[in-house]
Amino acid sequence: MTDKTEHDEGRRGFEDAPENEQRVDDELVGELGDRGEDLADGVPESLTIEVSLPAPMHSMPEDEIAVAIDEVAVNPGEVVLTSTTTSVQFTPPIVDSIEAAEPGGSTYNRRGQLRRGAADGPEPAAMLTAERLLGGHRKAGIPPEGRWPWFVHTVTFGTVNLGDSAAVSYRKRIDARIHKEFNGGTRFVPVLTRKGGVGKTTVTALLGMALADVREDRIIAIDANPDRGTLSERVNKQTQSTVRDVVTKAASVSSFSDFTHLVSRDETRLDILASDTDPLLSEAFDEDDYNVVADLCARFYSIALTDCGTGIVHSVMRATLQRADAVVIVSGGSVDEARLASETLTWLEANGYGDLVRNAVVALNTATPGTNLVNLDEIEAHFRSRVREIVRIPYDPQLAAGSVVYYKELKPLTKSAARELAALVVDGLPQVRSD
Repeated sequence: MTDKTEHDEGRRGFEDAPENEQRVDDELVGELGDRGEDLADGVPESLTIEVSLPAPMHSMPEDEIAVAIDEVAVNPGEVVLTSTTTSVQFTPPIVDSIEAAEPGGSTYNRRGQLRRGAADGPEPAAMLTAERLLGGHRKAGIPPEGRWPWFVHTVTFGTVNLGDSAAVSYRKRIDARIHKEFNGGTRFVPVLTRKGGVGKTTVTALLGMALADVREDRIIAIDANPDRGTLSERVNKQTQSTVRDVVTKAASVSSFSDFTHLVSRDETRLDILASDTDPLLSEAFDEDDYNVVADLCARFYSIALTDCGTGIVHSVMRATLQRADAVVIVSGGSVDEARLASETLTWLEANGYGDLVRNAVVALNTATPGTNLVNLDEIEAHFRSRVREIVRIPYDPQLAAGSVVYYKELKPLTKSAARELAALVVDGLPQVRSD
């Protein structure tokens, strides 16, 4: 009887155990809640928790270890794991300043100035970019260039802007290089070679048109060929005046408006000053006459190209090279044309113009006869050892005609080569000059 009574009481105690445990849990939670409210204001910034772990129950076989991938946790804190204890320490990342995350620590960093308030020094004009002033309005309002980016921008009603295509981005980078600003006078760039008939006049016209088409300042090409140059025939003539008229009327030219009556202008705004058509007058154009013309052009133009003759010992060549900031050497694609172009560089080096040679750009005209018979890569390799850059000028029917050149109607490959030549020439011109 006694055993049965004890059994019934134990059974009732077992059935009431969940209710007793629930009551104990409620009391414990209440007590911990009261303590949590007292400790809420004193939570440490760094918390370390140590947890004892059981000994490993399984060791990985060697064949599994060989192919196992290590798990690397992505955690801003520090985790140290041993076989028996795990210590986890979390420290919130601290960002000192925006400037620290930006390499270089530039004085003109826009976000850095926003944090510092006033700038450490005066901002250059280049800081006033469209992206900075217009922000997202410009990107959202102006569709990108390129077929696919434009299509996506159109079908999404302007909500998705992929940006310009790779070809358009490259074109804009070339434009930015050509658009380099200059301070301190006109830059003179003679185009020369000892060999005639290699396209020197054509290259001068192409270079001038590419510069004038992109730049917003004034560009002029001077025909200083004493052997009756043909540069003025590459544009529609608007005047019969020549370099001789400039020399005789120099004293009466007081403004750019007066000077425009002596030059011809094409569709790209390139001004061309013609040489004399009379061979006797052409031979009379000497060093002093060129200096008069150059001084007058320096009053109105930022870049002056000079189409030189083949006589590099002529007095005009001496005056041209003394003013030169960079030179363009024109070579054809045949053996003798390339050799004579290289001899031009040798003559310049021997006469004290080594700096011009090292900074020179070679325009390799591949439209000359014999180009298909030679290895152009070998010609480029030779010139690359002597000058700064080489540009190939491709064949174009409009250039081969030897008549008026309409820049907008040139083949895309020809215009691309002309623009590359213009960018390379501008790269070699000094941005700031004191004289």
